[in-house]
Amino acid sequence: MNHPERPAGRALSEAEAEAEAARLIAEGYSNDAPVATFYKDAVAVPAPTVGTTPPERQPGRAPMSQGATDASVLMLAGAGSVSMVSVSAGILMYLSQYADPVVCGIVLGAPTVVVLALCRLVRRAKEVVEAAPPVVHNHYEGTVVQENTEINTHTRGVIARTNNRFEG
Repeated sequence: MNHPERPAGRALSEAEAEAEAARLIAEGYSNDAPVATFYKDAVAVPAPTVGTTPPERQPGRAPMSQGATDASVLMLAGAGSVSMVSVSAGILMYLSQYADPVVCGIVLGAPTVVVLALCRLVRRAKEVVEAAPPVVHNHYEGTVVQENTEINTHTRGVIARTNNRFEG
């Protein structure tokens, strides 16, 4: 920061630099000096509010949409419940010594097969809904003239001669 009595851009001599340093130290330790709440470098070019600089990666967990957060919580809950069921089944099989592993596999695997089948069914239904053409509603006022033109194209021969017939 420039001293009010010194013009901007002029270098300080050794004695002036020491005097400026002593003045700044004395001002910093005085009780009646104004407290700086911010600092703005007036010499530097003002920072643009919007620029081409890419965003900087912030520490911590990456931001996600609400849907992604809900899906991750659902997956964590499902993984926890599946692991609890499978650990319980394993302990039950080990302790009983009478459990048939094939029967336990069928009983414990059946819900998994049903869930996988339902997931595949939902995914296929979702694909069908997304592939369906959108419903278009056109609202007109006044006289409306609708023209339909049908083009029939026939290509024949080795040199491929095309005949176009317009019917309308």
